[in-house]
Amino acid sequence: PAFSLFIFTIARDPLRIIILIAGAFFWLVSLLLSSLIWFIAVKASNPQDEQLQKGLLIFGVMFSVLLQEAFRFLYYKLLRKAIEGLVALSEDGCSPISIQQMAYVAGVGFGLMSGAFSMINLLADSLGPGTVGIHGDSQLYFLTSAFMTMVLIFLHTFWGILFFHGCEHRRWWEIAAVVIMHLTVSGLSFCNPLYVGSLVPSYLLMVGAAAWAYLLSGGSAQNLRRFLLCKC
Repeated sequence: PAFSLFIFTIARDPLRIIILIAGAFFWLVSLLLSSLIWFIAVKASNPQDEQLQKGLLIFGVMFSVLLQEAFRFLYYKLLRKAIEGLVALSEDGCSPISIQQMAYVAGVGFGLMSGAFSMINLLADSLGPGTVGIHGDSQLYFLTSAFMTMVLIFLHTFWGILFFHGCEHRRWWEIAAVVIMHLTVSGLSFCNPLYVGSLVPSYLLMVGAAAWAYLLSGGSAQNLRRFLLCKC
């Protein structure tokens, strides 16, 4: 899905490509910092204490989510400054890209890098040793992981739109809603290997976030109906 979003909505505009790459870089830096803190915490703790290690894993996931959203806010501030600079340099006093478009492209950048790392981890697990499900575990691990990666890519795109809209209009409850949704989806991963318990709620949240982002972007039921009916 990230590749399709890139090809059809971003690839033709050099400015959007720059914003996409910068967004992916911000997500990558947030992952690096959260991984470093989690690694230090694990090394400083007792590796034989399984309960403690599980608690550290939960802490690492939650901290990573909060750090990602903090970097999303920093990226918004950076893009806001960039818009002011573009307006100052333009002849007509208008920015060549709107904050809504920046929010979408930045969200795709976050989702693209998130999905890339999810797939890398998945491919690393597929190298072995052993066979999936050989000890009676679910054989749907790779399939459900692919679906979870897809939903995270779309969610990051929608979260980018919601988050930037909240920052732009000082609606802090929208920002809080994004953080809560992100924490919820990440927390649902601990339901695995009960994949229904993680996939179904995640996709329901994705549908809700998609509808919300669509409305905030100026969409309407009439426009959606005309699009589905292929009417101009």
